[in-house]
Amino acid sequence: MERAKGEFIAIFDSDFLPHTDFLKRTISQFSDEIGLVQTKWGHLNRDYSLLTRLQAFGLDAHFSIEQSGRSHAGSFINFNGTGGVWRKATIIDAGGWSADTLTEDLDLSYRAQIKGWKFEFLEDCVAPAELPVIMPAIKSQQYRWNKWAAETAKKNLGKVFGARVKLSNKLHAVFHLFNSSVFVCLLLASILSIPMLYIKDANPELSLLFDLGSVFLIGFFSIAFFYWVASKNSVSRDTAKYYFKIFPMFLIVSMGLSLHNGLAVIEGLLGFKSPFIRTPKFNITDKGESWQGNVYIKPKFTLLTFLEGVLCLYFLAGIAVGIHLHDWGSFIFHIMLAMGFGSVFYHSVKPIKYGL
Repeated sequence: MERAKGEFIAIFDSDFLPHTDFLKRTISQFSDEIGLVQTKWGHLNRDYSLLTRLQAFGLDAHFSIEQSGRSHAGSFINFNGTGGVWRKATIIDAGGWSADTLTEDLDLSYRAQIKGWKFEFLEDCVAPAELPVIMPAIKSQQYRWNKWAAETAKKNLGKVFGARVKLSNKLHAVFHLFNSSVFVCLLLASILSIPMLYIKDANPELSLLFDLGSVFLIGFFSIAFFYWVASKNSVSRDTAKYYFKIFPMFLIVSMGLSLHNGLAVIEGLLGFKSPFIRTPKFNITDKGESWQGNVYIKPKFTLLTFLEGVLCLYFLAGIAVGIHLHDWGSFIFHIMLAMGFGSVFYHSVKPIKYGL
């Protein structure tokens, strides 16, 4: 900031490879009230592995649906930390960068928009970058992303309600800042689902109440539609094949990350501070390339990884309980949870196995 003499500041993580016309396309979007232009992320190594394909699937939905929708509605959107151009005066007017949250990009985004600056999302301008290729790196990134919203909500939500913006924008901000809390809800619902099988079996008079719980399947169909629309925007052909191949695995692995991400959200809400850990990247784009030997983190077998393995066994037991009680209501749910925690456990241990 002290050295930058221009009116605008373009920000990229070191693995981003913007196209040569990036500045021409973004700078032309600025009017007097625009403080930031955020572009869509591309993926240099989308097809490297199942893990990279799943990440690309989720990020495409974030940009094509969430960022595009918020921008179209005039609601608060966030700078994604990279692939965007700031007006320098906006940063200064909003109070500058602050290190009191784990992700200063979201914090600054909200402070600037509370001040009245408008943000623009430019979907047809894509800045390609590398996706993490090992689970410990994905977890490091997911931890930061899920904790940031909780920390920023705690710091700025009260200011949002005091700002001169539409009520609908304030409500959107609540859902935006607390969207990571879904992992806490998913984790609690998952853990309690097995005791509920016994409660349901012991209290048949409550069966109607449990049956009414199927109304929450509506939420699943809304999520399925959400990612279907994103898939149509992300692939030029064979959308159905791509969607039905990736979406189930995306849901399963997301379930498996609920413990890790849920704890990050809880830490953010409770105010537990932690250092910023850079997401490990290895300059890998082709399937034939290996990440082994590129060491600047040392994955370890942690208590969290152990608990993910325990939860895999727990939900395998839930499958057995459902069969024993002839209760099939949670059968598929427990299969997905067992697969999710099992896959996250396996991919967390795998880099240790290879001596990374």
